[in-house]
Amino acid sequence: MPAARPPERLPLDVLAAVAIGGVLGAEARYGLGRVVSAPWGTLLINVLGCGLIGALTAVVATGRPHRLVRPLLGTGVLGGFTTFSTFAVDTDRLGHGGRALEAVGYLAATVAACLLATSVALTLTARALGRRRPSLPPVRPEQA
Repeated sequence: MPAARPPERLPLDVLAAVAIGGVLGAEARYGLGRVVSAPWGTLLINVLGCGLIGALTAVVATGRPHRLVRPLLGTGVLGGFTTFSTFAVDTDRLGHGGRALEAVGYLAATVAACLLATSVALTLTARALGRRRPSLPPVRPEQA
């Protein structure tokens, strides 16, 4: 059995990009969450974030962006902006608050709308850039 490789060290500029982006994304989520209350504010935030990650994926996959674009905007800003944990808590609150049907609808609407937003944004952004929708490689275990 081959020896395990030591983990790669991330360059400090990548870590800084993720940290700065995370702060900006979390602040944007907080601000929008104060305007549109949960659970529907969470749905809006996650659908917007998924659309933006679709657009970013098209840009990154069809061009040659700066190497910090994905860590800053994808992992940082959009990772800080979107919120699966709040979605889970909102769903639980609805279900345990006697609104089980609304909880199921919220769960289904979130998943469907987020998948649709990602796919549509990826396709439309690629077209706007004059490119075909990129064929994305499968996710490798170390990327998950």
